[in-house]
Amino acid sequence: MKRFLGLFAAAVLLSAQPAWAQSILRDAETEALLHDMSAPLITAAGLSPRDVKIVLINDEAVNAFVAGGQIVYVNSGTIQAADSANEVQGVIAHELGHITGGHVPLSDRMFSGATGISLLTMVLGLAAIAAGGGEAGAGILAAGQQAAMGNLLAFSRQQEASTDAAGARYLQTAGITGKGYLTFFGKLQKQEYRYGITRKDSFMLSHPTSGERIATLTETLQASPAWNKPSDAAIEERFRRVRAKLAGYVNTPERTLREYPESDNSVYARYARAYAWHKAGHPAKANAEADALVAKQPNDPYFLEVKGQILLESGRPAEALAPLRAATEGSRNNPLIATTFGHALIATENRANYPEAVRVLRTAVARDDQNPFAWYQLGTVYELTGDSARAALATAERASMMGDSRTAVARARFAMANIPANSSDWIRAQDIAMTAGNAISDERKRR
Repeated sequence: MKRFLGLFAAAVLLSAQPAWAQSILRDAETEALLHDMSAPLITAAGLSPRDVKIVLINDEAVNAFVAGGQIVYVNSGTIQAADSANEVQGVIAHELGHITGGHVPLSDRMFSGATGISLLTMVLGLAAIAAGGGEAGAGILAAGQQAAMGNLLAFSRQQEASTDAAGARYLQTAGITGKGYLTFFGKLQKQEYRYGITRKDSFMLSHPTSGERIATLTETLQASPAWNKPSDAAIEERFRRVRAKLAGYVNTPERTLREYPESDNSVYARYARAYAWHKAGHPAKANAEADALVAKQPNDPYFLEVKGQILLESGRPAEALAPLRAATEGSRNNPLIATTFGHALIATENRANYPEAVRVLRTAVARDDQNPFAWYQLGTVYELTGDSARAALATAERASMMGDSRTAVARARFAMANIPANSSDWIRAQDIAMTAGNAISDERKRR
């Protein structure tokens, strides 16, 4: 029991870490897929697809979570463990239930309650020890900690059960089958068996056992008109591509090549191997896989993107321009792809390419200003073209995003001193200087 509570406490601390402390994976194709497969569920939950984001975390653990706001974080391990997009839709539907249920602020209040119980019993325990009753005092401490944790675990299980039900409602309202919801819980149930977790351990768990969840949800999901409705074939095809691509990116090359051997000439296998060979330092083989993908679908922006990326990162930026320009245009100027294109234009070290790089990168940050690499590239090309003021502004943007308030203030003030007053760039520099300056003042007060 003590060991389990210790592990749970560690898990609580880990889950409380901000998502930005972990590695966020950004990929244009993956983000487009996650948006499209979650949009009907988000709408069914009474939320706006414009406001809710699905963010991919580079973590092999099978997990998803919310941490405040309207952001669902999904681990890469969840995508790898899923056999279909429909299973991931079940996971997302569940997490949306946490958002609509307001469970993050509720959990914050419950943690405060648990801490209060622990502090009270700690005072009583220390008083007993001081009075000479060492064993009695230790017993009070242990009982108090167990009571606090028991309340917290029971509260967490209640939240999870209500969220399971909410997820089922959103699937039904969106007209999406709940079969994947149940099969994914089946995967979790197998993990529980592997660790020896059974229903008799349920009072020590933060979630109901997967067997309980399956039993509770099956009748509701089977009664839905969408139960026997096939999962969207186009979404499932896109999921298989993304899953293979992700495997090539996050797994070791050796593992990827075992799972997708060279005898397999499917699109998925070539996609995975293109990244695996690239990671392993075999640019010729990686480029051959990318060429095969482009030959099969010449106008696919994501195949063009991977071809351009391999060429760029293999030291051939001039050759990368054509596929990356086509990928940018084919994706309607997707900001992530455009950033790679802008990077390639700069990497050619040809001054004739710099004005286009400025245009491409300015468009990219206008559409997605939460990309520090794009701001870095924009600052670089501004510096190369002699525009040190706007290079400073780009650096200020990046520093502000990364939480480096001192750099943000310094570079924003430099930009303000050298950019025409009251222009849009000057106003933006002023905003950054004020916001970052306030952050520095708040930090000093906390000290």
